[in-house]
Order: sequence, then C-alpha cells, then structure tokens
Amino acid sequence: MKAAVVHQPGGPEALQYEEVADPVPGPDEILIENRAAGINFSDTGRRRNAGPDELPLILGSEAAGPILAVGPGVDGSDFKVGDYVACQGASGGYAERVICRVRDAAAGGGSRDQGGRVTPVPAEVKPEDAVAAMLQALTAHAMAFGAYDVKAGDRVLIQAGAGGVGLMLTQMAKIAGAFVFATVGDDAKVAFAREAGADEVINYTKEDFEERVMQATGGDGVNAVFDAVGEPTFLKGARCLAPLGTIVSYGAAGGPVAPFRLSQIGSGRYVVSTRMSVHTPTRAAWLKRAATVLDWVKTGKLRTRTTAYPLARAADAHRDLEGRRSVGKLILVP
Repeated sequence: MKAAVVHQPGGPEALQYEEVADPVPGPDEILIENRAAGINFSDTGRRRNAGPDELPLILGSEAAGPILAVGPGVDGSDFKVGDYVACQGASGGYAERVICRVRDAAAGGGSRDQGGRVTPVPAEVKPEDAVAAMLQALTAHAMAFGAYDVKAGDRVLIQAGAGGVGLMLTQMAKIAGAFVFATVGDDAKVAFAREAGADEVINYTKEDFEERVMQATGGDGVNAVFDAVGEPTFLKGARCLAPLGTIVSYGAAGGPVAPFRLSQIGSGRYVVSTRMSVHTPTRAAWLKRAATVLDWVKTGKLRTRTTAYPLARAADAHRDLEGRRSVGKLILVP
C-alpha cells in the first residue's frame, strides 16, 4: 500500500510518499480501508521532533472507511468486515489502510478505559465529514457542553474562528442560542466564520478584538471565551470576560501561555485548562458525544468544512497548515 512516511525529522519535505507493507490487525484490532485521513496541527510537531526510536514514522490518528479485516478477540456483534466506521487513535493514519484498536487491553475495560475509540458511521455521512467529526467536532462539543455549558442568551468569544474546531464551536454555540464573536487572522477567512453563524467576526490583525468585544457589549463582556491559540490571545481574551465568566484554554497553537497573575484578568472569572479526552474518560462517554455530532452531521444541523489533498501531497497539506493558509479540517484522501 501507499503511505506518507517520515524517515528523518524535518520540514514538510520529510513526508515521503512511498510503498510500505500492508498492516495486519492483531488482538482487539481492526483494519480499515482508509478513505479519509485527518491532519492535525500536532502532526507537524511530531514530524519535526520524531525521535530515532519512532522512525520510520507514519503520522495520523484519524481514519474513516469500511473494515477490511478483524483481529483475534474482536466481537463480531460490534465490528465485522464491511462495516463503515471512523476511528480516533488510529495507528499510522497517513496510509491507504490503517489499524485501529477497538479495546484497550491494558485498561481491562474498566470505568476509565479510553481504548476503542471506533464508532459506526451513518451511510449518509461522507468519510471526509466523519473524520472532521472525530477530533474537531468532538473537541468542540466537549468544550461547548463540557468545559463550559453554552446556554441561550450567552455571549461567547471564539478564537481562531475559521479553524476546524472554531467553525464547529461557532455552530454549536448557535445551536445553543448564544451570540458569537469570532476572531480570524485575515479577511479571506471572515466569510467562513460568518457562514458558520458568527454574529460578529473580527480580523485580529487589523482590529483590537478586546476593544471591539467590550465596545459591542457595552463594557459587560462575554460569558465564555474558547481559546486554542495560547500566548498571543489568552490574556486579552480573559479580559473580555463578564463577571463569573469562563475562559476555556484547550490548546496553544500560537505558543504556551506564559505564567500570569490572576489579578491580570480580574476577580470573579474562571480559568479552565482542558482537552477533549478529559470530557470523554470512558468509551461510553466518547461514543455518546460521537453519536451526537455524527447525527448532527447526518441531518445537516452541523456542517463540516474540509480541504482534501491526495495522500501523495501530504507535504503540501502540512505547508498550508503551518503557513496558516488552511480553513477548516485538512484531509488526506487516496
């Protein structure tokens, strides 16, 4: 099969499109014909910093497609050849076929079992959309209805509003009945954030988003800020909070937040640092959120925005992602 392989850490050119051996599913594993592989910003860090013991490395942890084979111990009532599934936590997703574990044997299936992040996908949902729902939509759902519970009448600020998670967060906040401010990095992305439902879109390279938000709210601020950018936006975003407001920090694409004093954001504000897995500690919890977002995609309540690249152009996809030229979820297709 073909795959995008990293033999030496480096820039996007380190991704080499080549022939590799077909994977074989082991105990509690399935083999998927990978019709859509997800690209995440974390993949670029792994590409640059891969250690000698990891090489050669096939990046990617999201996949969607039909099951080609099942390994020993896989319950046929749950997964069988031909089933259409999506997986988060795949092994080597930048490939035409990929292994997914359906149960974490080390966890013993206990209450904190985080293995088996494989879910059935409705036939009406395209593989690209299913993959977009795996991490981005599930992350957005966990932030909007876990780290903070968005309610009708809330005002929220979503940083990186044209990114994969940002577009999902905006739609979910609107589903809940909130007023949404979204920030973007250039004028070309304004339309995408508006299309997702943002009420006010701010190009932070031209405007001070803190001033704009506080002016628009009459100085009252917002009930919640969702921030995956980190250092460049965190403190300014926190100062946009209304009393008893919450800032949810769930990533640091722009660099980690430097140490700060709580007095810098004012009293009576909440700071939550989290990630999606905190809100899906068990397979059952993960499946519940996955079923919700996939049903929203199926019915059109939630729209994904994806940009697809042929697997052979994985390096180009990484260049666009690192150059901030991408919108929505980046996908590799065979």
